[in-house]
Amino acid sequence: MARPVVGIIGNSYLMNNQYPAHAGGKMNSEAIAEVAGCLPLVIPSDPRLVQVAELLEVCDGFLFTGGRPNVHPEEYGEAATEAHGAFDRNRDAVALPLIRACVERGQPFLGVCRGFQEVNVAMGGTLYPEIRDLPGRMNHRMPPDGTLEEKFALRHAVRLTPGGVFHRLFGAEEVMTNSLHGQGVKTPGRRIVIDGWAPDDTPEALYVEGAPGFTLAVQWHPEYNAANDPVSRPLFAAFGAAVHAWAAGEAAARPALTA
Repeated sequence: MARPVVGIIGNSYLMNNQYPAHAGGKMNSEAIAEVAGCLPLVIPSDPRLVQVAELLEVCDGFLFTGGRPNVHPEEYGEAATEAHGAFDRNRDAVALPLIRACVERGQPFLGVCRGFQEVNVAMGGTLYPEIRDLPGRMNHRMPPDGTLEEKFALRHAVRLTPGGVFHRLFGAEEVMTNSLHGQGVKTPGRRIVIDGWAPDDTPEALYVEGAPGFTLAVQWHPEYNAANDPVSRPLFAAFGAAVHAWAAGEAAARPALTA
């Protein structure tokens, strides 16, 4: 029997600074296949090539991945500055309406890093261009040097709402995570529930209140070592269960992950 399909939102790259490509990180595909138990399918994030309606029919769930380009601030009513960094308007044009459609349909998705920020913006929220420049905030960016293991090492705690969605999922009120982001949530969007925070109160975990499906998103990168990490594994397993339920026609099956 075929596995349910998870569409992995891809990013645009220039290979060898010359050849344009759409690609997704190997860790994302491994987490979807090995922990969520689904078939990973990388999506070229370009509205000239794919349409939201098509993606909703082809895929059973979606992983909104991290990525170096940021959501363009025009998507939340602000002007672009140098601090906002690079952008990918094609990904914005695919990911944001796709998130809104999934929320309405109850189709499951998991947001990671940029994907976490996309969920907030899709629901009307705003972002800070650079967290480390705010008074009292930590530097949440990826260490510039070191091995891959050092860059994705656990860096800070995330405190969770007692009795909340993520507390129940992880079985703890505090978990340790990696940290590889520059931007962060400024104002939560409509129905966005912030359910986890870094020690400096930067939002780290959220879901969409009242949504009929799985809408969890995290600011860190759980795809790293997902099969073995005690936080990543239950997150991808729960997402996989929701995708399997959707594929089986149980669109509203999220009994353990409602507020």
